[in-house]
Amino acid sequence: MNVKGLIGIGIALSAGLACEAAMARVSVGINLGVPVYAPAPVYAAPVYVAPPPPPVVYQPAPVMYQPGPVYVAPAPAIVVGWHGDRYWDGYRYWGRRDWYAHHGGYGYRHW
Repeated sequence: MNVKGLIGIGIALSAGLACEAAMARVSVGINLGVPVYAPAPVYAAPVYVAPPPPPVVYQPAPVMYQPGPVYVAPAPAIVVGWHGDRYWDGYRYWGRRDWYAHHGGYGYRHW
């Protein structure tokens, strides 16, 4: 076989593969490139930096609070009963004659 025949067969095969790949949604490609060699990376050992110490916090002195004294006035003493010649019933003073006259007497007449 000559070179022209091989080229024709190669083109036909590549066209057939291209159609087949297109129908199967598969792409076939040829990459041509020149390798470029980069130098290997140089890794340096990590430098450990210690974190700063935590700040010093002092507890404040406790606050002492003492409320002021509470003064309570004594309750007024209400004494129901006779005070001299008057009678206190919790609402008003009655004269002796008025009291007996209003509450039924014990020897006093109702005037």
